[in-house]
Amino acid sequence: MAFDIVYNQEFVSDFYFDDQLNYKEYENCTFKNCDFSECKFMNTTFLDCTFHDCNFKDCEINNVALKTVQFHGCDFTNVNFARIDQFIMDFHFTNCNLDYTKYYALKLKGIQFTNCSMVSADFMETDLTKAMFDNCNLHLAEFERAIAEGCDFYTSYHISLDPERTKIKRATFSKESLPGLLKKYELIIR
Repeated sequence: MAFDIVYNQEFVSDFYFDDQLNYKEYENCTFKNCDFSECKFMNTTFLDCTFHDCNFKDCEINNVALKTVQFHGCDFTNVNFARIDQFIMDFHFTNCNLDYTKYYALKLKGIQFTNCSMVSADFMETDLTKAMFDNCNLHLAEFERAIAEGCDFYTSYHISLDPERTKIKRATFSKESLPGLLKKYELIIR
């Protein structure tokens, strides 16, 4: 199937549904206040694109390529990223709602999350080597069997992970994060 190519366009306050974006490639495009919550993405490519204040809540993603993509102020509540195209992947989030998102077994080396809510996010078996979690709420986020070596969690909060079940060599944490790293030992830290 041939891909439709859309280049250098701006989309504002558009509502997308079902398979409307399938088998399309967007390059150097900007999306503002768009609603993708009813989309069932399949074989869609975004290259050098930026999304501002868009709604992706509960959308379905399957084989979507994200190369040099920035998301600002977007809502991704309950989105499963584990089915994105893992060969074409480079994206970052700023001021986004990423509660209940799933990244199971993805290779997200160097990804940046800035000022994001990531309540109950699932990073099980994910490679987060040198990822940046800058001022993120990681309440109940799951990192079991993840690789978080060299990660920067210094300014993030509500972190709870098991250092025996997550590779965290050279990861950076604040002193305030220590209770979340020692939670399984049921210690009283004052």
